[in-house]
Amino acid sequence: MNMQDARVDRNEQAASPRPLALITGASAGIGAEFARQLAAAGHDLALVARRRERLEALGRELAAGHGIDYVAIEADLAEPGAPAAAFDAATAGGRTVDVLINNAGYAIAGHYHASAWEDQARFLKVMVDVVCELSHRALPGMHAAGAGRIVNVASLAGIAPGSAGHTLYAASKAFLIKFSESLAMESADFGVRVQALCPGFTYSEFHDVVGTRDIVSRLPRWMWMKADDVVAFSLEQLADPRAPVMVVPGRANRLIAMLARKLPYRTAFGLVARRSGDFRRQDQ
Repeated sequence: MNMQDARVDRNEQAASPRPLALITGASAGIGAEFARQLAAAGHDLALVARRRERLEALGRELAAGHGIDYVAIEADLAEPGAPAAAFDAATAGGRTVDVLINNAGYAIAGHYHASAWEDQARFLKVMVDVVCELSHRALPGMHAAGAGRIVNVASLAGIAPGSAGHTLYAASKAFLIKFSESLAMESADFGVRVQALCPGFTYSEFHDVVGTRDIVSRLPRWMWMKADDVVAFSLEQLADPRAPVMVVPGRANRLIAMLARKLPYRTAFGLVARRSGDFRRQDQ
């Protein structure tokens, strides 16, 4: 393994009897909350993100609090070979990934033409290619075990019409929804469940990193959810065999999703076109 692709800190015992959860984007927000709730449920953790210190701190905290093992994997998943190296680090010693949380993601603010193509290409790598690759690598072990769970963190943005600004974000999330639906159909007979989790606005560092905190902070409180509530809903739905593949946490978000699907397309498109500036940076 090329250590430039993935740097690893381990705290694990051989032949752990606990299931293993691999979580990307685990250093903050929804990813860190998945780690907390899965650790509380008795899962060992493979935590992947670029900020190694945060991963190590989170891993130590959860190992001490819940008696689980963890591996902290520092990786920039946009780099060639990094997803494979991270997966190999997570499964070292012959372990199988029992739960895969594809959560890593970000957005590129502003209009499509105003940023370098190289930046857009890296975005697609993280938001689309990495999800597909890690799922592809995890599925054989899950099929062999006759059980497994994959959560692809999509977005309400993937259901509603696309907005001006952050141009590829909604497109990538719509891809994750369709990908999850097909994967769920293919994997059901193997005991593997796949979920496309579609949260709306969630309290996290996401908007600080993207540079839209000043814009979204003006949105009403009823549009926001806490990360722990989003994750609790996801895991609750994942445990329910009757739950749909695409799940939307929060009543307000489910109402928005319903309207996006039920309103005439021209009406829904017009609403988003008029309000894009309320939640997307419009800088040229």
